[in-house]
Amino acid sequence: MFHAMPEARISPDVISYSATISACEKGGPWQQALSLFQAMPEARSSANVISYSAAISACKKGGQWQLALRLFQAMPEARISPDVISCNAAISASEKGGPWQQALSLFHAMPEARISPDVISYNAAISACKKGGQWQQALSLFQAMPEARISANVISYNAAISACEKGGQWQQALRLLQAMPEAKISANVISYSATISACEKGGPWQQALSLFQAMPEARIRPDIISYSATISACEKGGQWEEALSLFQAMLRARSSANVISYSATISACEKGGQWQLALRLFHAMPEARISPDVISYNAAISACEKGGQWEQALSLFHAMFEARISPDVISYSATISACEKGSQWQQALSLFEAMPEARIRGNAISYSATISACEKGGSWQQALSLFQAMLEARISPDVISYSATISACEKCGQWQQALSLFQRMPTARISANVISYNAVISACEKGGQWQLALSLFQAMPAARISPDVVSYNAVSSACEKGGQCEQALRLFHAMPTAGISANVISNNAVISACEKGGQWQLAQSLFQAMPAEVRIRPDVISHNAVISACEKGSQWQQALSLFQAMPEARNSLDVISYNGAISACEKGGQWEQALSLFQAMPGARIGPDVISYSATISAFEKGGQWEQALSFFHAMPEAKISPYVTISFNAAISACEKGGQWEQALALFQAMPKAKVSPDVISYNAAISACEKGGQWEQGLALFQAMPKAKISPDVISYSAAISACEKGERFRQMSLATMLPLVHMRRVVNEKRH
Repeated sequence: MFHAMPEARISPDVISYSATISACEKGGPWQQALSLFQAMPEARSSANVISYSAAISACKKGGQWQLALRLFQAMPEARISPDVISCNAAISASEKGGPWQQALSLFHAMPEARISPDVISYNAAISACKKGGQWQQALSLFQAMPEARISANVISYNAAISACEKGGQWQQALRLLQAMPEAKISANVISYSATISACEKGGPWQQALSLFQAMPEARIRPDIISYSATISACEKGGQWEEALSLFQAMLRARSSANVISYSATISACEKGGQWQLALRLFHAMPEARISPDVISYNAAISACEKGGQWEQALSLFHAMFEARISPDVISYSATISACEKGSQWQQALSLFEAMPEARIRGNAISYSATISACEKGGSWQQALSLFQAMLEARISPDVISYSATISACEKCGQWQQALSLFQRMPTARISANVISYNAVISACEKGGQWQLALSLFQAMPAARISPDVVSYNAVSSACEKGGQCEQALRLFHAMPTAGISANVISNNAVISACEKGGQWQLAQSLFQAMPAEVRIRPDVISHNAVISACEKGSQWQQALSLFQAMPEARNSLDVISYNGAISACEKGGQWEQALSLFQAMPGARIGPDVISYSATISAFEKGGQWEQALSFFHAMPEAKISPYVTISFNAAISACEKGGQWEQALALFQAMPKAKVSPDVISYNAAISACEKGGQWEQGLALFQAMPKAKISPDVISYSAAISACEKGERFRQMSLATMLPLVHMRRVVNEKRH
């Protein structure tokens, strides 16, 4: 119609222009409105306040806040005083795209220009503060409305609630919603959605759900925002079933799910450990014509990580590139964590090393996960290197990073390094947790530092950290390794008082401690109490420890009985079980039984080791079977077992000594240095005794005299054997005084010990 006016020889006036600009502002493109406004001077039509207001509003709707502001600022030059509509349009334009300060400045300038702000002015200013994250300013403006005799409307309330939501002020948002009925203003879907979002961001999930459930009563149909915010609240509260139920209700209500609702539900399933459900929802997105975004991928990868599905997580990560979605630090961290849990340390390291190339800076989570992966892979140097790289990258290691690095050092026997890291934690203002303590105690245990382990354990209560079953097990094992049987027993008996249930590891540690302390009855008593009193099924380690205890206590029948009971207890025999039983039979002089056990090993698919051979040779020695002993000794290389260890030589020499084979014994003794095996006091004693039995006093005495040169202190057995050799050869009279005196003195000591 406007364009038809010139044809009808009617000149458009300011009213025509203003009306047409307003029409374009309401439904047409902003460029059309601006073009008409700019054409007015040419048509000798002076723009008025209505034209300006309409043009400013058109620019505002088109997102051209700078243009809108320029037009507003041009009004005084054109000698046109802005009115409340112009001001509101300019404030709204600034609110939509400009800085919040600009909108607030325009609002505060209104009284100076003798323009009274109306409800629209306040709403626009509150919205600007909301967008700028200025919840206090927004609330202050809202609270100033009654003083200005302006009644807040639903838009005012919604803007103020939204401002509080963005500022994490859920209680304030809730108060505003609850005040609406009193102000005779009906809340709408926006009011509820904004308040639910506020509760989701900082409040309890129950409050968000309660508001959502109140919507039908208020005759308000929830929209996608209400559903998504409530699902997110349940996700954050760890209520995966509730979140899934809401998601399914949304689909039934024919409310189209969006990427936010899917991502929130996937995250809820991830937090609830429902990786299959999370994956099913993720794969349903393309069917629903929804493209997953980086948040959806991250939630699905995290779900697979929590479910121990490293391959699935890695597959999703690689799919991101195909979907042209750039992984962020969360994507990398979650995938690295998945690989760490799946013991794929090289894969985790490879992903971590790819981050700088993808222009993604590692954070504490990615570093910690990669360090943990290296720790699991036994690569302590790599773990330590990553830890150092964190410090260089100015990323503060957290308690997880420290604990993982300490664990890596512990696994590789680097107890000093582990202790050094632990001691650095207070300086770095990081409070050690139970995991840190457990790792450093375990490191000391592996390094044979039982006092240090005990000291660290005892320091836990002062650091307000309650030891757990792992702490007790680690310190008990340290005491066991250090031969501190009583200390290990005290710790074991203290566990129930500390409200900690002992597990199979706790029992094994204390049984082993009793075994090392020669307390076979106590070891057996603890073993028998496991299924009867504490309902713990003994494992192969428990059996092996108690067999060993009985072996050390010379209880061969008990040891054999326990060994034979293992298959019944559904515990597979291992090489340690056989060695313990063979050693027990050896100590009990049961060489046939020892041989029978040794011969049964290949049938049980267990390869005998050097201990199996040595124990069986010792059994032959005790049973006077020197040929058998020698045959076994010489058979060791054929079985790909090196006989070149002191224990094997000693057993074979002793067997020859008992069988009166002094030449064989001496030959074996002399073969030791060639085999790069250092003889010990037992080797010398057996060889001297063999020479004594064979009447070779010179040889016996020569061996005895060679001991100090070999840095071996002769013991009572050495002296006795040497004296006997000299007595048999009646050579005391031919000896020098220097040689004779120590032997005579030692003979007196030996005789005293015999009586």
